[in-house]
Amino acid sequence: MPDTARRIVHLGVGNFHRAHQAWYTAHANAATGENWRVTGVSLRRPDVADALAPQNFAYTLEIEDAAGTEYERIDVIENIIVAAKAPGDVIAAIADPATAIVSLTVSEKGYTINAADRRLDKDDPGIAADLSGFPPRTTIGFLSAGLAARRVAGHKALTVMSCDNLPGNGKVLRAALLEFAQIKDPGLAAWIDAEIAFPCAMVDRIVPATTNALRARVKAATHMDDALPVATERFSQWVIEDRFAGPRPKWEDVGAQIVEDVEPYEIRKLRLLNGAHSALAYAGLLAGKTFVHEAVADRRLRALARAVMMEAAETLPDSVADTAEDYAATLLRRFNNPGLAHSLIQIAMDGSQKLPVRILPALTERLSDGHASPALETAIAAWAAFVIRTAREGGTLNDPLNAGLIAAGTAGTAEAANSILAMPDIFGGFAADHPEAAARIAAQALPENFSSTN
Repeated sequence: MPDTARRIVHLGVGNFHRAHQAWYTAHANAATGENWRVTGVSLRRPDVADALAPQNFAYTLEIEDAAGTEYERIDVIENIIVAAKAPGDVIAAIADPATAIVSLTVSEKGYTINAADRRLDKDDPGIAADLSGFPPRTTIGFLSAGLAARRVAGHKALTVMSCDNLPGNGKVLRAALLEFAQIKDPGLAAWIDAEIAFPCAMVDRIVPATTNALRARVKAATHMDDALPVATERFSQWVIEDRFAGPRPKWEDVGAQIVEDVEPYEIRKLRLLNGAHSALAYAGLLAGKTFVHEAVADRRLRALARAVMMEAAETLPDSVADTAEDYAATLLRRFNNPGLAHSLIQIAMDGSQKLPVRILPALTERLSDGHASPALETAIAAWAAFVIRTAREGGTLNDPLNAGLIAAGTAGTAEAANSILAMPDIFGGFAADHPEAAARIAAQALPENFSSTN
């Protein structure tokens, strides 16, 4: 391999990144002889860095399906910076001339955008602080500061690539960063507009949280004490828009697809896979299930998941519409994988950010076309019921809008559901535009309607 490595700085170095982009990069290095390395960034918590540092940031990936289980050692991450402890190191890594790509898996809430209009949330406390002070606190703030340092140093432009489940993720990220930079430094905004590439990307691989059972399996199979191994399925997909400002790994040599237009793949995945996942998560948790494979093994929950997919399939772009049946069948097989033990509560987090991109677009399209959509309405009702149950029990949601949702959920049941559906940051004008559908959803949104299955 060449002595000088090219670098990817990755924000959000969690399990998904380590099972997906890092895995593709390690395989591309092996296939091509290139030497791409990853500098990971944990924006807040030190857990991943602390666990992996004694292992020189290498880890074991368990790949499991009906055909069997394999173990791979992934050694492509060279360091993990904890941004809350060393913000200057993050900025320096983005500005480093060896860095050609900054990639992100920070979840939907990490973009600090309004769910309804997908524009920068300037009222977010972190964004407000980053606009007025230093060091940065948010993803957008770190990107702005890193690119500003790169511009001042006179280094080459780079590619900033979102790998999160947002429709048009590259476009959304670009717009949010430009809006932030325009306020902070109009000269930086003009430079970003001219020099930085923001390809859209669609990612797909089921990756549950690490458990002690996984650690034990890894030790039994490899005789290694791995503090933070990752489990995943054999299936993997990565579709990337061919829009780069400079060099990149040859990911297409190991299975990624480099295409002119990501949108059809993205819509199919968001509305079928992610939409069905969310429906299973909320309805499954209300029915007392813990894992995806348990939920999809239940006759009624499996039927709900498939119906969500089939209703959403009628809204797909023509280029992928004829793949929907096979795609849905493949998804149900993937969901029915007990070896992954994919937790429903993991999928259930950040519902206020996920439903507006996973469920609501297909539902509003169908309603506008005059099509009944009982499964999509039930999926939203299940989420509202999950919010109401959490509020009744005095709990909290793992959601950036927790306070408002819990306040709405503590009202009387019918009033609670109506209050949730009227929240503009989540649903925009949905309740006013589709009052009959909103009434049907509210009538279903009782926790007891989902408490048992057959």
